[in-house]
Amino acid sequence: MTAEPVPASVWRDPPGGRKAVAVWSLGVAVYFVAVIFRTSLGVAGLEAADRFHVNASALAAFSLLQLLVYAGMQVPVGLMVDRLGTKRVLTLGAVLFTAGQLGFALSPSYGMALAARALLGCGDAMTFISVLRLGTRWFPARRGPLMAQLAGLVGMAGNLVSTLILAPVLHGVGWIPAFAGSAVAGLVVLVPLVLFLRDHPQGYEPAPAASGAGRGFVRRQIRDAWQEPGTRLGLWVHFTTQFPAMVFLLLWGMPFLVEAQGLARTTAAGLLTLVVASNMGFGLLYGQLIGRRQSARIPLALGTVGLTALLWASVLVCPGTHAPMWLLVTLCVVLGTCGPASMIGFDFARPANPAERQGTASGITNMGGFLASMTTLLAVGILLDATGDDYRIAFSSVFVVEALGVARILRLRGPALAREGDRRAAVLGPAPDPALTGPSRSDLSRPTPA
Repeated sequence: MTAEPVPASVWRDPPGGRKAVAVWSLGVAVYFVAVIFRTSLGVAGLEAADRFHVNASALAAFSLLQLLVYAGMQVPVGLMVDRLGTKRVLTLGAVLFTAGQLGFALSPSYGMALAARALLGCGDAMTFISVLRLGTRWFPARRGPLMAQLAGLVGMAGNLVSTLILAPVLHGVGWIPAFAGSAVAGLVVLVPLVLFLRDHPQGYEPAPAASGAGRGFVRRQIRDAWQEPGTRLGLWVHFTTQFPAMVFLLLWGMPFLVEAQGLARTTAAGLLTLVVASNMGFGLLYGQLIGRRQSARIPLALGTVGLTALLWASVLVCPGTHAPMWLLVTLCVVLGTCGPASMIGFDFARPANPAERQGTASGITNMGGFLASMTTLLAVGILLDATGDDYRIAFSSVFVVEALGVARILRLRGPALAREGDRRAAVLGPAPDPALTGPSRSDLSRPTPA
């Protein structure tokens, strides 16, 4: 007997379970491969500069263009997910990022390589929002923070593959075999995606507004999501927390450690690996903390920003030519908290928006960190060229971007938390007066005699 769709008016949480884990894992596998492709340039920055004969600013343009396309696609992708469903968007994304990785491997010129990275960024942009939607469609809402952190953890595992596997393969077999060979992974995840992935459990079809067209649909979706303070706060939390690690891993970490700190490539690769491993460990911790205590979101986000700024400042002002190894290790461990902290942004956007607007709200939120990363990637490249590769001056741009983000978080947190409390009260009813003791909550809801 076929289960009937659940009407929007009586929407229930999805049940979760083994089938949910299996379907969600298919989507996460696509995201895993996308992150491998996204971060592959981070271990090949010096080789790319030699291959295409470019300076620091031109090298930064690879990652800048990729992130520009990624960030620019977030709202369109969110709308696509809300309107077309997860499977179609993930399938298109896998095709595009695989073609982009293969094109980057075979590009004979700088211009063609730029176009390939743009294509890769377009496909990559379609993965994470889709995975977040799978989590909300297949698992209960209380699992939302943990599923988002787990998705981020798997993505960082893809970064780990770039560092531990792609880097030595690149140095061993050369540019074309390494990048073209890695593109095969896109085909490996595409086949089970097409055959087995489903947008939602049977009987839990989305509300009609999620798939309906209608005049002004796009404008209404974006307007309604943006008007929620929680969506805007989510964007600025993501903006402020994600970019220090992203800039380090995506492009400038390896040159900084090798050229400015005088480390061997293998040692530098080990420190990049440490950032990824730290990210994975803190991802589980942050997910559990936020799942149990929502009030921890702002302290965790601001604490991460403050600690990151402190460690960067300590490395940059350290007397002498090179910072001591223990300080670099500590910096890399702390940078590992940036990814989990950025996931907190989605934990503000998620409760602020109904199910049929989750893709759009997540897309707006996800723009934040990548806009900050683009700005900082470009700033570091320009400052390196202008100062003769002075990494201390170049990396000082991190503090300017962090200060902007913190100011916006402090301004938005009050309205966002108040609005979230109002929405929760509308669903669950007002919380009992803590000054009253003894009667149960159901007793307190009864009328009091005059």
